Amino acid sequence: MLKTLLSNKLRVFLGLVLVVLFATIRAYEDQLFYDPFLNYFKSDFNALPLPSYNPFHLLMGLLFRYGLNTILSLGLIYVLFRDSTMIKFASFLYAFFFVFFVSLFYTIIYFYGANNDMVLFYVRRFLIQPIFVILFIPAFYYQKLNN
Repeated sequence: MLKTLLSNKLRVFLGLVLVVLFATIRAYEDQLFYDPFLNYFKSDFNALPLPSYNPFHLLMGLLFRYGLNTILSLGLIYVLFRDSTMIKFASFLYAFFFVFFVSLFYTIIYFYGANNDMVLFYVRRFLIQPIFVILFIPAFYYQKLNN
């Protein structure tokens, strides 16, 4: 195993760089993205009304963050598997899930408001965190083993 690890030094290094970039996005989220829900969900949000926000700026902030996480995730998947078919499939899934979760996010805000804070919290979590890469890597690995 050590011999395999040493023969793939560049891949290991690139994988670590991508993971550090994920952490950097998380560390500087307040400065990089427009998201009034960051501080809202850090507080006792069950007792508070939803914060005021600009819907267009919020959408652009979510798109920018999701886009950065998607690019890093696709890079990590490529570094691990080196399969362009997986990248195309994952790209389609990322685009589909963005449209789905943004639609769900705004639907919850407009129709339910602060009544469904926990649902809003978890839908937003899928948009701002690289959760899909955590799901896709084991799935693609399992798929590769079965082929």
